[in-house]
This record gives sequence, structure tokens and C-alpha cells, in this order.
Amino acid sequence: MTSAYPQDWPATVVEGRLPQALWSEARALLDAAEEADGNPSVSEQTTLLMRSSQTRSEELLTVAVHALDDTSGSPAPEDLAGFAAIAFAPDGTGVAELAVHPNYRNQGVGARIVEALRDLRGGTGFAGLKAWSHGNHEAAAELAAAYGFVPERHLWKMVLIRHPHEEAGPLPAGVRLREFRPGHDEDAWLAANSAAFAQHPEQGALRRSDLEARMAEDWFDPAGFFLAVDDDDRILGFHWTKVHPAHGEHRAIGEVYAVGVVPEAQGRGLGRALTLHGIDYLHGRGLGTVMLYTDADNRAAVALYRRLGFTLWDQDILYAPAPAAD
Repeated sequence: MTSAYPQDWPATVVEGRLPQALWSEARALLDAAEEADGNPSVSEQTTLLMRSSQTRSEELLTVAVHALDDTSGSPAPEDLAGFAAIAFAPDGTGVAELAVHPNYRNQGVGARIVEALRDLRGGTGFAGLKAWSHGNHEAAAELAAAYGFVPERHLWKMVLIRHPHEEAGPLPAGVRLREFRPGHDEDAWLAANSAAFAQHPEQGALRRSDLEARMAEDWFDPAGFFLAVDDDDRILGFHWTKVHPAHGEHRAIGEVYAVGVVPEAQGRGLGRALTLHGIDYLHGRGLGTVMLYTDADNRAAVALYRRLGFTLWDQDILYAPAPAAD
């Protein structure tokens, strides 16, 4: 453990994909942080951007801080203390996520990273920048408040422990379910997803490269990716499930990864039927616990999930600069 003051530790700035060596350090840090916190520090999308060869320099900015060795005064090899990754939208606004290694917490590393970010932005300060706190730990809330950020959005993580529920019932007339077919359904699904989540800032913005990156992950399984189609095979809705494998003391759990219904098919009970079908699929694979994410202010979705037996487990908070006083 180094005793050098974090403000002296160097900040490395990387645009776009992380070099392999730095990604390996970041991956180790993220694993250690998740083990300590019970939550990932960085979202799936940002993680994919950090290591994808398709990530453009204008899409991602990473600021990494390495601890200094006490004796040499040089960065300690493979001793990444913390980093922030900012994913940028086409309009130039960005969302930051910050991770600090458990070994370097309560030493000012988070403040060092934020100060480096502010220096990089020059006179713009934090304008156009927001930040996620996954799990909203006390240290993150304090850091946000110290730099004038306030909660803007609450993303709930809800959980269902296996229990009997009512049957999903028949699908609407003229609708059938089939599995997603890689190499065939990508463009049609992206169009349906964009229509179903037109107002959603993350899900509705998925691109072909984002979909392909997820399909390349070890967890991807088309057998758990269900499409509701009409007689002409047009996609009306979908339920994409995900399985989080067991690791350490944590058992495997299922996830309601994405459920969507295109506008013209809404109001017919299709979303509920798709949700139940996916839950039954996950339970059938022996996964007694199923989780999902939903915005706290999406009252219709929250009400549906509560009726199905989901309860609040945790929440992520999106912070934004406090509005200027009049």
C-alpha cells in the first residue's frame, strides 16, 4: 500500500478502446469492486465500449489513475487505483461511471479522478456531463454532492424469488413466439427495439455494433431470446433473457434483460405474456431468482412487476449538475 497523496498520482487519458494492458487492469479492478460492493461499478454498455475494436475515439474517454510506488515515485505496475469512463452521445453530452479499487478507497482517489475530468473539460466544467452511481453507495453520494451533482434519475433493480404465479394465458390473436435467429433477425429486431424504446435514453439507442457485441458475449443464448411475431413474421415484441453464472459464493440468477412491444401492438397484454414466458423459461433452467432493471418513475412497469412478485432489491442513481439558482 502506497502512502503518496492521491493528488500526486498521474492520470492517464485514453480516447476510445482501452489498450489491452489497461483493459486487463480495469477488468481486475471491476471484479474486485463488484465483489466488495455487490454491484458492478460500470454498466454493461460502457464495459463493451472499453474493449470493443469498433469503439470510436469520440465515443469513449477514460481517465485512469495509478498509485505511485513509495520508493521509486513511479506508477506501481498493475496497480490501478481507479478510473472513470465517459460514454458520449452524438450531441456531445456524456455519462460518466467511476470505479475505485477497494484497496484505495477513502484516500481521495475518487476526488483525484473527478478533478482530472474537470481539468480536461477546461472552461466547460461539468456542463453536459452526468454520472451513474450503481448501488448508490454512501461514498458516491458524498462525492456527487461535493461537486454539485444531484439525483436526476432512479433506476430500480427488482428481484423475484421463485413462487407460483398465474398463467400467462394465450397470446393475442395472430401472434406466435419463436426464438431469435442470429444472422437473420438483427436488423428487424433493432427496428422493433428502437420503436419500443423510442423514449428510453439507453435501450432505444442500441446500434448493430452494440447488438453484435452482446451476441459475442459468453452469456448470449438465442434459445432465451424470444420474439413475438405476426403471420407475416414481423416482430411485434420480444423478451431477451440473460443468465448470470455463479461465481464465488453467488449463485446463478436469471435476468429479464429486455422486454419490449412495438407501439402498434401495445395494449393487448403482449408485454405481460412475454414477461411471464421469459420468467418461466428461466425458472425451467433451474434459476430460482430472477432480476430486472426498471425506471422508478415508470409506474406501469413497476406495477406489473410488483403484481408478478418482484420487490425492490437495490437502485442506481443518475446524478446531474444541480440547476443554476435563479
